[in-house]
Amino acid sequence: MTEDFLLQLPKAELHLHIEGTYEPELMFKIAERNGISLPYASVEDLRQAYNFKNLQEFLDIYYQGAATLMQPQDFYDLAWAYFHKAHAQGVVHAEIFFDPQTHTDRNIPFASIINGFHQACLDAQKVFGISSKLIMCFLRHLPESSALATLEQAIPHRDKIVAVGLDSSEVGHPPHDFVNVFAKAREAGFLTVAHAGEEGPAEYVWEALDLLKVSRIDHGNHSLDDQKLIAEIAARKIPLTVCPLSNQKLQVCPDLTKHPLRQMLESGLIATINSDDPAYFGGYIGDNYIAIQKALDLTEEEVLTLARNSVQASFLTAAEKENLLTKITEFILKNS
Repeated sequence: MTEDFLLQLPKAELHLHIEGTYEPELMFKIAERNGISLPYASVEDLRQAYNFKNLQEFLDIYYQGAATLMQPQDFYDLAWAYFHKAHAQGVVHAEIFFDPQTHTDRNIPFASIINGFHQACLDAQKVFGISSKLIMCFLRHLPESSALATLEQAIPHRDKIVAVGLDSSEVGHPPHDFVNVFAKAREAGFLTVAHAGEEGPAEYVWEALDLLKVSRIDHGNHSLDDQKLIAEIAARKIPLTVCPLSNQKLQVCPDLTKHPLRQMLESGLIATINSDDPAYFGGYIGDNYIAIQKALDLTEEEVLTLARNSVQASFLTAAEKENLLTKITEFILKNS
C-alpha cells in the first residue's frame, strides 16, 4: 500500500474544525486585509507558535487566529482553502464543524459566518465534486445560555446546517451541562454530535449518548476504558470520529503505535479517520491515513473498512452513500 494510494483513496471527513484549517499564510493575508496586527513578525514566527504542548495551549492560539475573521469573504476564503487541500487528499464528502460563538462574541453577524462558509460549500461541489454539510458547535467552556442564544441565531439558517455539536475544553465541562440546548436543537430538526472521551472520561461518552442523544461521538478514545460502554456503542452502531495526529499532538496518545484505533475496529466499533484541526496538528486527512497505517501496520482491508465507515457514518442519504461506496470500489479495482 503506497502513500499515494492512501492519499487518493475516496473518503469522507467527519471531524474537521474549519477554523482549525487556518494556515499561517492565509491568516497573515486576511489579518492584513482587515487591518489587524498579529503579534508575530513573520509567517514562520507564527508557524513556530503552532508548537503547543496541550489542548489549552492549542485553543489559545486557535482563538487568536479566529479573531482575524470578520467578513463573509474571510469565512469563504478559509473554507475554500480547506476544500483545495481536501480534494488533493481524496475527500469526496466533508462534514465541517464551525464555532459561531468564537465570532459572534466579537460582534460578527451570524449571517456573515454561515453565508461565507455555505457559499464555499456550494462552490466545492461545483468545482471539485465534493459534497459537504455544516455542523454548528457550541463552545463548552461558555455557559449553556450562550449556546441557547446561538441556537436561536441559527434557526433562520436551518437549511444550511445539518447538526449541532459540542467542542472546546472538555475536562470540567461535561455534556450534562448542555442538555437543554441539545433538546431544543433536536426539536428544531438538527441532528446532534459531541466531542467526548478525548481528554474527558468514559462517563462523558455515556452522557453524550444518553443525555444529548448524539448520532456520533467525536474522538471517543476513553470509551475503551469501559467494557460496557464499548458494547453499548457497538450495539447502537454509534460511529467514532477518530483523529490520530491530533491525539498525538495533544498528548492524548503520544505514541501512535499504541493508538486504540485497531482495538476499536476489533471491538466492532464504527471507527473513522479524520484530521480535526490539520493546520495546527501537522496533517490533513490523507496524512492521518498515512501516519496511522504506518504506525499500526494496518492491512489494506482495514484501511478500506475505515474509508467505507467514513461514508456509512456520514449524514448523507442512503443513495448518496451508495454512490460514494461505489467510488471506493471502483478505485480499488483500478488500483489492484
